[in-house]
Amino acid sequence: MHQPLVFDIKRYCINDGPGIRITIFFKGCPLSCHWCHNPESISPKVEKLYTVGRCIHCNACVYVCPEKACDLTNGGIVTDPDLCTLCGKCADICPTRAIEMSGRPYSVHELLLEIEKEVPFFDSSGGGVTFSGGEPLLHPEFLIAILDECGEHGIHRAVDTYGCVAREVLLEVARHTDLFLYDLKLMDPERHRQWTGVSNEKILANLVALAETAVEIQIRVPLIAGVNDDEANITAMADFIAALPGGPRPLSLLPYHGIAAGKHAKLGRIYDEQGLAEPSPQDIGRVSAIFAARGIRVSIGG
Repeated sequence: MHQPLVFDIKRYCINDGPGIRITIFFKGCPLSCHWCHNPESISPKVEKLYTVGRCIHCNACVYVCPEKACDLTNGGIVTDPDLCTLCGKCADICPTRAIEMSGRPYSVHELLLEIEKEVPFFDSSGGGVTFSGGEPLLHPEFLIAILDECGEHGIHRAVDTYGCVAREVLLEVARHTDLFLYDLKLMDPERHRQWTGVSNEKILANLVALAETAVEIQIRVPLIAGVNDDEANITAMADFIAALPGGPRPLSLLPYHGIAAGKHAKLGRIYDEQGLAEPSPQDIGRVSAIFAARGIRVSIGG
């Protein structure tokens, strides 16, 4: 079985489903959202992160690199991408974790062992495990296998998805999980393509199909001022959710914050935040009222 790369495991999460949870983040995503706060999740491959502020210029990475890909400059460590094989030896030896490797494979058994460590917190809070990313549905065979293992151990299961996958994959995973956290961003397909790189026709159609099943759904909307907080988009989204088979599902608004800049810097990229802004409390209240007027229960965060 193909083992997808996991780039993070967060414990004691309270915003990724009910109760206290452990969230598993898989690498690989079909979208490239302009505001993505996990840019290391987009590529399905191992990536190297470098935090210049942690670097103490000890040269350990330079000495250990078998390909001589690392070089210490006045601006810190520079890695030659043509020489680097992403072997991770530089990260292993770095005493301050200035260099980190993003993405490592886990077997189903290894991942289950990590999840089971949190069972006391699940039992006391009604929590469980959430599989996120990236897009966990890009790895359906592995995802279903770990979902089934969790189910056999009585662990509540949630899948956080953008829904931009084949419908048969989405509906098959629905048979193996307890909850979907389903992300919606923009209703106009061209604006969606502008900001995420793909159209939204499949995403919307898949949500309708998913709503026809018995699985629990919570819709999540990242709210970005100047991108998707306008009345036309929010009204169209509220009308769409209100008309879903089985009635409107609860919705969480996730206000935008600019923490992604630091992660882009670690990846050696420049983050262009132009056109993105945090919504004001007034904007959040206005948007919430549009959803609530259509019978949609709204929460902020999570």
